[in-house]
Amino acid sequence: MSAAVTTKTKEPFLRIAKREGLNPWKAWGIRGIALICALLLCALFVFALTKLNPLDVYSSMAKGAFGTTRRIWITLQDTAILLCVALGLAPAFKMKFWNIGGEGQILVGGITTAACMIYLGDLLPLWLNIIIMVVASSLSGALWGLIPALFKAKWNTNETLFTLMMNYIAIQLTAFFVSKWENPFGSNSVGIINPDTKGGWLPEIGSNRMVSPYVLPVAIVLILTVCMFFYLRNSKHGYEISIVGDSENTARYAGMNVKKIVLRTMLISGGICGIAGFINVAGASHTISTNIAGGRGFTAIIVAWLAKFNAFVMIFVSLLLIFLEKGASQIASDHGLNNEASEIMKGIILFFVLASEFFINYRLIFRKKDKKEA
Repeated sequence: MSAAVTTKTKEPFLRIAKREGLNPWKAWGIRGIALICALLLCALFVFALTKLNPLDVYSSMAKGAFGTTRRIWITLQDTAILLCVALGLAPAFKMKFWNIGGEGQILVGGITTAACMIYLGDLLPLWLNIIIMVVASSLSGALWGLIPALFKAKWNTNETLFTLMMNYIAIQLTAFFVSKWENPFGSNSVGIINPDTKGGWLPEIGSNRMVSPYVLPVAIVLILTVCMFFYLRNSKHGYEISIVGDSENTARYAGMNVKKIVLRTMLISGGICGIAGFINVAGASHTISTNIAGGRGFTAIIVAWLAKFNAFVMIFVSLLLIFLEKGASQIASDHGLNNEASEIMKGIILFFVLASEFFINYRLIFRKKDKKEA
């Protein structure tokens, strides 16, 4: 009769455990350490590649974003537009409806705004035209967001692929209207809309020409930010979005109409992205093209996730990403670095910032060395 042999299972050298209730200050400390590590690695990269003083390179980045009063306000305006898209995507992503269609929703909002500027800009009072543009752009963006939500609610289609494909439809729709409105004829460009009368342009606030064109777009988005913060945090709808995001079955058990919540949330999500298109066309570029979204629909996903859907935190994340974008262009100009090198630096910083979220949510546990092993 053989004796039973019991073997002790060896504990793995490294385990990953979920963190519970990490102090917010510690979380921001981890993010700060990640950012410092990223800057140090970028400094080594720059010195190895060009022998330039990394401090001069970082100084150029700061100059690119904040070097003059005009640059500061352009940076704030671009931050506001990116933030607006992130505010639109946040409710959908918090509900775990993967709205990858921000680009398309921006474009259709921009198309309707451009149409109002072209056909109504010189016929209606500015205040009335602005109201019409805001309503039209938000409705068109909401409709663009509602279509994939309807298919998801009715036939459980894959919203990621659906919203992504809607982007390409919006691009082609924009190309059609660009060819219809091209000015001058044959240029394949709309050009600046109403450059002489400025019909439909957002009005300038204040007398300082370096500042006044940018005040209203920034103010509009700040108002939206406050509204979205309280909507997600303190409203019944925000609570329902959170419950559906955690578990649809729990939401149904609690008597919530999940399909209705999905449709309503995507209306809001697309509508706010449509307003971002309005701000871009009426307040920033004053034209329409297939490039007005500029990838913001995808960049805004990073903003929403890094901020944990907190609207106020999104302000700082948006500012960081726009700073990196402006800084990358400036160092390419000042130090002869090509765009690829500056984009590598931007990528390193983003990688470290994103990776820091892992250490915020999880901790590494190393196995203690057993005395018998020593």
